[in-house]
Amino acid sequence: MQKQIEVRATYMRGGSSKGVFFEPGDLPADPLLRDALLLRVIGSPDPYGKQTDGMGAATSSTSKVVLVSRSTRAGCDVDYLFGQVDIEQPRIDWTGNCGNLTTAVGPFAIARGLVQAPADGVAMVRIWQANIGKRIVAHVPMAGGTVQELGDFELDGVAFPAAQVRLEFLDPGGDGSSAEESLLPTGRVVDSLRVEGVGMFDVTYINAGNPTIFLRASDLGLSARELQSDVNGDAALLARIEAVRAAGAVAMGLAATPAQATATRPGTPKLAWVAPPADYVASSGKAVPADALDLLVRIVSMGKLHHAITGTGAVAVGAAAAVEGSIVAQALRPGLATGHDVRMGHTSGVLAVGATAGHTPEQGWAISKVRLSRSARRLMEGVVLVPAVG
Repeated sequence: MQKQIEVRATYMRGGSSKGVFFEPGDLPADPLLRDALLLRVIGSPDPYGKQTDGMGAATSSTSKVVLVSRSTRAGCDVDYLFGQVDIEQPRIDWTGNCGNLTTAVGPFAIARGLVQAPADGVAMVRIWQANIGKRIVAHVPMAGGTVQELGDFELDGVAFPAAQVRLEFLDPGGDGSSAEESLLPTGRVVDSLRVEGVGMFDVTYINAGNPTIFLRASDLGLSARELQSDVNGDAALLARIEAVRAAGAVAMGLAATPAQATATRPGTPKLAWVAPPADYVASSGKAVPADALDLLVRIVSMGKLHHAITGTGAVAVGAAAAVEGSIVAQALRPGLATGHDVRMGHTSGVLAVGATAGHTPEQGWAISKVRLSRSARRLMEGVVLVPAVG
């Protein structure tokens, strides 16, 4: 008779995402058995698209797993590995990071005793993001010997306020040693992308946070004021967007063919479209005036328009906005001062992100840091029950 096993886990919100957090030692060492167990935890694959028999909540933002362990890497406290769990296919995409759940890594590590933290004040947690090989620093508020999770910091896309966690993504554009380790993988600020059966597009390819493709909303016949209801029920539009994303993945050197990109890299690269500031109504019904924005942006995650902005998407926006002449920079509010935080209008509201950038004739563009603030909270601690695998 098959029995369920107990696996130690913590269910956490980070930014506008949720996921199940584990220490690797609590999971099978064999990657195939590990992934089979994690799929079952989340409730995938589910042909009904609901993940009713698991911890997932049937959206790309809530179908996620995180592994956190002590780091042996110099200058880092913990290693963080992120898995984007496909809802309807037996697949976990380990190719990219989740910037939203990055916010919860520091609080999780402190709560599990993986890092030392002061009783009060701010704990600095140095994170090695293993998917993309980048360093991130989280500044986590502490009070009375525990992580301060509650507070008055409001994040559009999250219903309740919480304590602010500041994140610094260090050298997110890479060291220039390869296409995948270059801020501009093609070496150009703007490229022309021909998509078979769809058309030609001016695009900016950026490696920051996650590999991301930016294009003008108008080139897709869109405005960047869309909500999920405007996009996610339009199969023809989603197919066109995926065709552009997959072709861009090939151009970025991330896949050999568009078909391979669709089959093996559904999570990365991300694709986003941008437009100059304009009035719009957020998904909450809140009116967002153009003068509160420097840019409009919409981003696709796992084939659907995201309900807010992915954390890594925000990093990519900040980096691209700092690169003169990029598709993102072209859409910015005229006169925005260099180095000023960019206020982006996304599906759920407004988020500010800042980047520290430099440019030399020899090295080209480089981003030393991207900064933004999110919040995180533990939702449940204990064990998750799952049928034994293997």
